[in-house]
Amino acid sequence: MSGKLPLSPEELTRLRAFSRSLPLALLKAREDVMAGFRPNLRSHDITEQQWRALKALAQTGEMRAGQLSRASLISMPSLTRIIRTLEKQGLIERRPEERDQRAALLSLTAKGHDLVLSVSHAAEKRYDEIVAAFGLERLERLHLMLDELSAALAK
Repeated sequence: MSGKLPLSPEELTRLRAFSRSLPLALLKAREDVMAGFRPNLRSHDITEQQWRALKALAQTGEMRAGQLSRASLISMPSLTRIIRTLEKQGLIERRPEERDQRAALLSLTAKGHDLVLSVSHAAEKRYDEIVAAFGLERLERLHLMLDELSAALAK
């Protein structure tokens, strides 16, 4: 028999309980939340990351790829592939930036705008379900607490 032996009782008492792991709790909550959004995304044939990129562009108008990466929490290598795909689908377009011809500005096309409106309509219904199940005040507090946690850890 190879491998490590199970942790001793003394070692176990020094470990945080697996059920109280913050990263695990956040992942579980994310999966539970996203489970209600995924059917809508699939019905429009877009991925979660594509949706985040499209929604970020819809809310800001146009931006550079680096800005979009930060706004959508998508790594640049992944975003590069997503941009190519969304361009091929006619959902986004790029144009040279006036001040720096090497840089490109990304924006939604009319088709991309229509898709965002369509996906958003069903997504808002899901948000209504979340509010009904969890409560608007608690959801707002959760958003605030998560923002505070991120800010505290960014210091």
